[in-house]
Amino acid sequence: MLGLDLSTGVDGVVEKIEQLPTDLFAETLHSILVHQKDQNRAVDLIETCDTFQRAGINLDQNTVQDIIRLMSHYFRLAAKSNLSSDVLVSKLTECSSKWSKPTLQSVHKLWTEHGALLHAHQELLTMASIGQLVDIQWKLGMAVSSDTCRSLNSPFISVLMKIADTSGEMSYKSFEMTVQQFQNFYRQFKEMASVLETV
Repeated sequence: MLGLDLSTGVDGVVEKIEQLPTDLFAETLHSILVHQKDQNRAVDLIETCDTFQRAGINLDQNTVQDIIRLMSHYFRLAAKSNLSSDVLVSKLTECSSKWSKPTLQSVHKLWTEHGALLHAHQELLTMASIGQLVDIQWKLGMAVSSDTCRSLNSPFISVLMKIADTSGEMSYKSFEMTVQQFQNFYRQFKEMASVLETV
């Protein structure tokens, strides 16, 4: 079932969504989108339940949580894969035939307005989770023989970086630079250090 932990099946959750007024469903979708843009802020389940009750919709917490999980799953999928609104709606209709046209139009409208921003945010999160530089080592060398190098007896810098990925596993990256490239590399690090001192 899509790898989702739902207390009822997808059709059951969609049937509950269809009980919601369109504006209330759109407000819920907006809360989910805000949560996905700001990972530190969760969708407030109790507040969402209270909002539903004030609107005369009596759904238990498990059902409301299922609605949030289902729509969060599809928004995450759409953000990661950069899906258009049409493709997102198509994915929703593949998982259940219980969707009404007005509900799907709400999803389509909201994703058209916010999907690109959420995708860009997802890309930033992906780039930000590339790892952490743990150590950097370098040494000066001299090219004395090569099949492809035209300028022998020229100095080069060999660099070895130790990087911890987001799971904590270590990996090593190595590369070589000319002295001029290394000097440029050094200047950029010096600029970063001076900027960090002002923070």
